[in-house]
Amino acid sequence: MFIGGAAGIISRTLTAPLDLIKMQQQNKYLKDATIYNVIRKEGIRYLWKGNLVNCTRVFPQFAINYAVYEKAKNNFYYVQDSKLRNFICGGIGGLVATTATYPLETIRTRMTLQMNKSHYKTPFDVIRKISPTTIYKGVGISMVGFSSFSAFNFMFFNKYNDYFNECGISQSVSKFFAGGFAGISSLSITYPTDLLRRRFQMHSFNKETPNYKGAVDAIKKIVYSEGISGLYSGLTVSYIRIFPCLAIQFWCLEEGKKIFK
Repeated sequence: MFIGGAAGIISRTLTAPLDLIKMQQQNKYLKDATIYNVIRKEGIRYLWKGNLVNCTRVFPQFAINYAVYEKAKNNFYYVQDSKLRNFICGGIGGLVATTATYPLETIRTRMTLQMNKSHYKTPFDVIRKISPTTIYKGVGISMVGFSSFSAFNFMFFNKYNDYFNECGISQSVSKFFAGGFAGISSLSITYPTDLLRRRFQMHSFNKETPNYKGAVDAIKKIVYSEGISGLYSGLTVSYIRIFPCLAIQFWCLEEGKKIFK
Protein backbone atom coordinates (compact mmCIF):
# COMPACT_ATOMS: atom_id res chain seq x y z
CA MET A 1 0.00 0.00 0.00
CA PHE A 2 2.86 2.37 0.79
CA ILE A 3 4.52 1.70 -2.58
CA GLY A 4 1.27 2.33 -4.46
CA GLY A 5 0.52 5.54 -2.55
CA ALA A 6 4.04 6.92 -2.89
CA ALA A 7 4.12 6.16 -6.63
CA GLY A 8 0.83 8.03 -7.05
CA ILE A 9 2.05 11.11 -5.17
CA ILE A 10 5.38 11.34 -7.03
CA SER A 11 3.86 10.89 -10.50
CA ARG A 12 0.97 13.33 -9.92
CA THR A 13 3.12 16.04 -8.34
CA LEU A 14 5.62 16.00 -11.21
CA THR A 15 2.84 16.33 -13.81
CA ALA A 16 0.40 18.60 -11.88
CA PRO A 17 0.60 21.62 -14.29
CA LEU A 18 -0.33 19.39 -17.24
CA ASP A 19 -3.23 17.99 -15.23
CA LEU A 20 -4.44 21.53 -14.54
CA ILE A 21 -4.44 22.32 -18.28
CA LYS A 22 -6.37 19.12 -18.98
CA MET A 23 -9.04 19.95 -16.36
CA GLN A 24 -9.40 23.48 -17.72
CA GLN A 25 -9.96 22.18 -21.24
CA GLN A 26 -12.49 19.65 -19.98
CA ASN A 27 -14.47 22.54 -18.46
CA LYS A 28 -14.18 25.20 -21.17
CA TYR A 29 -17.39 26.92 -20.02
CA LEU A 30 -15.30 28.44 -17.16
CA LYS A 31 -14.03 31.43 -19.14
CA ASP A 32 -11.37 32.52 -16.62
CA ALA A 33 -9.94 29.01 -16.23
CA THR A 34 -6.84 29.28 -18.43
CA ILE A 35 -3.16 28.79 -17.72
CA TYR A 36 -2.51 32.41 -18.72
CA ASN A 37 -4.96 33.66 -16.09
CA VAL A 38 -3.56 31.36 -13.43
CA ILE A 39 0.00 32.67 -13.97
CA ARG A 40 -1.12 36.32 -14.32
CA LYS A 41 -3.59 36.46 -11.44
CA GLU A 42 -2.21 33.89 -9.01
CA GLY A 43 1.43 33.20 -9.87
CA ILE A 44 3.48 30.29 -11.22
CA ARG A 45 3.31 28.27 -8.00
CA TYR A 46 -0.46 28.06 -8.47
CA LEU A 47 0.13 25.76 -11.44
CA TRP A 48 0.27 23.22 -8.59
CA LYS A 49 -2.90 24.49 -6.88
CA GLY A 50 -5.00 21.67 -5.55
CA ASN A 51 -1.98 19.35 -5.60
CA LEU A 52 -1.88 18.95 -1.81
CA VAL A 53 -5.54 17.90 -1.85
CA ASN A 54 -4.79 15.69 -4.85
CA CYS A 55 -1.95 13.98 -2.98
CA THR A 56 -4.26 13.47 -0.01
CA ARG A 57 -6.58 11.68 -2.45
CA VAL A 58 -3.95 9.95 -4.56
CA PHE A 59 -2.12 8.26 -1.69
CA PRO A 60 -5.08 6.22 -0.39
CA GLN A 61 -6.55 5.75 -3.87
CA PHE A 62 -3.43 4.25 -5.41
CA ALA A 63 -2.46 2.48 -2.21
CA ILE A 64 -5.83 0.69 -2.25
CA ASN A 65 -5.79 0.23 -6.04
CA TYR A 66 -2.35 -1.40 -6.12
CA ALA A 67 -2.83 -3.45 -2.92
CA VAL A 68 -6.21 -4.83 -4.07
CA TYR A 69 -4.75 -5.57 -7.52
CA GLU A 70 -1.86 -7.56 -6.02
CA LYS A 71 -4.17 -9.35 -3.58
CA ALA A 72 -6.71 -10.17 -6.28
CA LYS A 73 -4.00 -11.71 -8.48
CA ASN A 74 -3.37 -14.28 -5.74
CA ASN A 75 -7.08 -15.17 -5.61
CA PHE A 76 -7.59 -15.33 -9.38
CA TYR A 77 -4.74 -17.80 -9.93
CA TYR A 78 -7.17 -20.16 -11.71
CA VAL A 79 -7.54 -17.65 -14.60
CA GLN A 80 -4.87 -19.04 -16.89
CA ASP A 81 -4.69 -16.13 -19.37
CA SER A 82 -2.38 -13.58 -17.72
CA LYS A 83 -3.78 -10.66 -19.76
CA LEU A 84 -7.33 -11.46 -18.64
CA ARG A 85 -6.17 -11.94 -15.04
CA ASN A 86 -4.42 -8.55 -14.99
CA PHE A 87 -7.50 -6.94 -16.56
CA ILE A 88 -9.92 -8.39 -13.99
CA CYS A 89 -7.69 -7.65 -10.99
CA GLY A 90 -6.91 -4.12 -12.20
CA GLY A 91 -10.62 -3.45 -12.60
CA ILE A 92 -11.42 -4.69 -9.10
CA GLY A 93 -8.62 -2.54 -7.66
CA GLY A 94 -9.87 0.55 -9.49
CA LEU A 95 -13.47 -0.02 -8.42
CA VAL A 96 -12.62 -0.40 -4.72
CA ALA A 97 -10.21 2.57 -4.75
CA THR A 98 -12.66 4.92 -6.47
CA THR A 99 -15.53 4.04 -4.15
CA ALA A 100 -13.37 4.63 -1.07
CA THR A 101 -11.84 7.98 -2.07
CA TYR A 102 -14.33 9.71 -4.40
CA PRO A 103 -15.23 12.73 -2.18
CA LEU A 104 -11.56 13.78 -2.17
CA GLU A 105 -11.64 13.82 -5.99
CA THR A 106 -14.60 16.22 -6.03
CA ILE A 107 -12.95 18.49 -3.45
CA ARG A 108 -9.73 18.57 -5.44
CA THR A 109 -11.50 19.36 -8.76
CA ARG A 110 -13.40 22.31 -7.29
CA MET A 111 -10.36 23.78 -5.54
CA THR A 112 -8.23 23.43 -8.67
CA LEU A 113 -10.67 25.10 -11.07
CA GLN A 114 -11.55 28.11 -8.88
CA MET A 115 -9.63 31.37 -9.30
CA ASN A 116 -8.00 33.25 -6.39
CA LYS A 117 -9.81 31.07 -3.83
CA SER A 118 -13.06 32.70 -4.92
CA HIS A 119 -15.22 29.81 -3.69
CA TYR A 120 -13.26 27.80 -1.14
CA LYS A 121 -10.28 28.54 1.08
CA THR A 122 -9.73 25.03 2.44
CA PRO A 123 -10.96 21.49 1.69
CA PHE A 124 -13.23 21.77 4.74
CA ASP A 125 -14.84 24.79 3.06
CA VAL A 126 -15.89 22.56 0.17
CA ILE A 127 -17.39 19.98 2.53
CA ARG A 128 -19.25 22.72 4.42
CA LYS A 129 -20.63 24.49 1.34
CA ILE A 130 -21.81 21.60 -0.83
CA SER A 131 -24.29 18.84 -0.04
CA PRO A 132 -23.38 15.14 0.35
CA THR A 133 -25.33 14.48 -2.86
CA THR A 134 -23.18 16.99 -4.76
CA ILE A 135 -19.92 15.68 -3.34
CA TYR A 136 -20.79 12.22 -4.71
CA LYS A 137 -22.05 13.59 -8.04
CA GLY A 138 -20.61 11.48 -10.86
CA VAL A 139 -19.51 8.60 -8.62
CA GLY A 140 -21.31 6.10 -10.88
CA ILE A 141 -19.55 7.14 -14.10
CA SER A 142 -16.29 7.43 -12.14
CA MET A 143 -16.59 3.84 -10.89
CA VAL A 144 -17.15 2.65 -14.45
CA GLY A 145 -14.42 4.90 -15.89
CA PHE A 146 -11.62 4.44 -13.35
CA SER A 147 -12.18 0.71 -12.89
CA SER A 148 -12.00 0.31 -16.70
CA PHE A 149 -8.94 2.57 -16.89
CA SER A 150 -7.23 0.60 -14.11
CA ALA A 151 -8.14 -2.73 -15.74
CA PHE A 152 -6.72 -1.74 -19.12
CA ASN A 153 -3.74 -0.07 -17.44
CA PHE A 154 -2.45 -3.16 -15.67
CA MET A 155 -3.22 -5.38 -18.66
CA PHE A 156 -1.40 -3.11 -21.13
CA PHE A 157 1.51 -2.50 -18.74
CA ASN A 158 2.30 -6.19 -18.41
CA LYS A 159 1.84 -6.74 -22.14
CA TYR A 160 4.13 -3.86 -23.14
CA ASN A 161 6.66 -4.77 -20.45
CA ASP A 162 6.92 -8.32 -21.79
CA TYR A 163 7.35 -6.97 -25.32
CA PHE A 164 10.13 -4.53 -24.35
CA ASN A 165 11.91 -7.23 -22.35
CA GLU A 166 11.85 -9.50 -25.41
CA CYS A 167 13.44 -6.66 -27.39
CA GLY A 168 16.39 -6.73 -24.99
CA ILE A 169 15.66 -3.39 -23.29
CA SER A 170 16.84 -3.13 -19.68
CA GLN A 171 14.16 -3.85 -17.08
CA SER A 172 14.17 -0.35 -15.58
CA VAL A 173 13.77 1.39 -18.95
CA SER A 174 11.28 -1.24 -20.08
CA LYS A 175 9.00 -0.58 -17.10
CA PHE A 176 9.19 3.19 -17.64
CA PHE A 177 8.11 3.01 -21.28
CA ALA A 178 5.60 0.22 -20.65
CA GLY A 179 3.90 2.43 -18.07
CA GLY A 180 3.77 5.40 -20.44
CA PHE A 181 2.34 3.46 -23.37
CA ALA A 182 -0.10 1.64 -21.06
CA GLY A 183 -1.43 5.03 -19.92
CA ILE A 184 -1.92 6.25 -23.51
CA SER A 185 -3.66 3.01 -24.56
CA SER A 186 -6.00 2.98 -21.55
CA LEU A 187 -6.82 6.68 -21.88
CA SER A 188 -7.73 6.27 -25.56
CA ILE A 189 -10.44 3.78 -24.59
CA THR A 190 -11.87 5.42 -21.45
CA TYR A 191 -11.36 9.18 -21.92
CA PRO A 192 -15.04 10.31 -22.27
CA THR A 193 -15.78 8.88 -18.80
CA ASP A 194 -13.06 11.10 -17.32
CA LEU A 195 -14.53 14.19 -18.97
CA LEU A 196 -18.04 13.34 -17.71
CA ARG A 197 -16.67 12.81 -14.21
CA ARG A 198 -15.14 16.31 -14.17
CA ARG A 199 -18.37 17.85 -15.44
CA PHE A 200 -20.43 16.17 -12.73
CA GLN A 201 -17.97 17.20 -10.02
CA MET A 202 -18.50 20.86 -10.95
CA HIS A 203 -22.30 20.61 -10.56
CA SER A 204 -23.76 23.97 -9.38
CA PHE A 205 -20.26 25.53 -9.14
CA ASN A 206 -21.48 28.80 -10.69
CA LYS A 207 -23.97 30.15 -13.25
CA GLU A 208 -21.77 29.07 -16.17
CA THR A 209 -21.74 25.43 -15.03
CA PRO A 210 -24.06 23.15 -17.01
CA ASN A 211 -26.18 20.77 -14.93
CA TYR A 212 -26.92 17.24 -16.09
CA LYS A 213 -29.57 14.76 -14.95
CA GLY A 214 -27.38 11.77 -15.67
CA ALA A 215 -24.71 10.33 -17.97
CA VAL A 216 -27.03 9.98 -20.99
CA ASP A 217 -28.33 13.54 -20.53
CA ALA A 218 -24.75 14.82 -20.20
CA ILE A 219 -23.63 13.09 -23.40
CA LYS A 220 -26.65 14.45 -25.33
CA LYS A 221 -26.09 18.04 -24.15
CA ILE A 222 -22.31 17.96 -24.73
CA VAL A 223 -22.72 16.54 -28.25
CA TYR A 224 -25.49 19.05 -29.03
CA SER A 225 -23.54 22.12 -27.83
CA GLU A 226 -19.94 21.07 -28.57
CA GLY A 227 -20.21 18.25 -31.10
CA ILE A 228 -18.81 14.72 -30.76
CA SER A 229 -15.37 16.26 -30.25
CA GLY A 230 -16.71 17.82 -27.04
CA LEU A 231 -16.51 14.39 -25.39
CA TYR A 232 -12.77 14.46 -26.11
CA SER A 233 -11.99 18.03 -25.00
CA GLY A 234 -8.52 18.09 -23.48
CA LEU A 235 -7.50 14.73 -24.97
CA THR A 236 -4.34 16.09 -26.63
CA VAL A 237 -2.90 17.54 -23.44
CA SER A 238 -4.06 14.39 -21.63
CA TYR A 239 -1.86 12.33 -23.96
CA ILE A 240 1.08 14.65 -23.23
CA ARG A 241 0.45 14.34 -19.47
CA ILE A 242 -0.42 10.65 -19.21
CA PHE A 243 2.82 9.28 -20.69
CA PRO A 244 5.23 10.75 -18.10
CA CYS A 245 2.64 10.39 -15.32
CA LEU A 246 2.05 6.65 -15.80
CA ALA A 247 5.67 6.00 -16.79
CA ILE A 248 6.83 7.48 -13.48
CA GLN A 249 4.05 5.74 -11.55
CA PHE A 250 4.78 2.22 -12.83
CA TRP A 251 8.53 2.77 -12.59
CA CYS A 252 8.09 3.79 -8.94
CA LEU A 253 5.90 0.75 -8.28
CA GLU A 254 8.50 -1.64 -9.63
CA GLU A 255 11.49 0.10 -8.04
CA GLY A 256 9.59 0.34 -4.75
CA LYS A 257 9.09 -3.43 -4.72
CA LYS A 258 12.84 -3.92 -5.17
CA ILE A 259 13.63 -1.55 -2.28
CA PHE A 260 11.23 -3.27 0.10
CA LYS A 261 12.50 -6.71 -0.89
